[in-house]
Amino acid sequence: MTSTAYLRMLFIHGARSVLYNAKNPAAWLEQIKKRRLPNAAIVALANKIARTIWAVLTNDRPYQRDYVSVRPA
Repeated sequence: MTSTAYLRMLFIHGARSVLYNAKNPAAWLEQIKKRRLPNAAIVALANKIARTIWAVLTNDRPYQRDYVSVRPA
């Protein structure tokens, strides 16, 4: 198994755990769960987690739960 496939598997397992065990899931996660199949919602959450980690690491700033990015003008 390549390191990329292994990392993807870990993100998906983590997202599955969040989806099934979150006490207060985000509103967008609840909306996705209503519209999509469970595995699609899990992959969407894994994607969001990966994008969040990438943004935090590339911008060299601490994680802020309520951060909203703005598109440059």
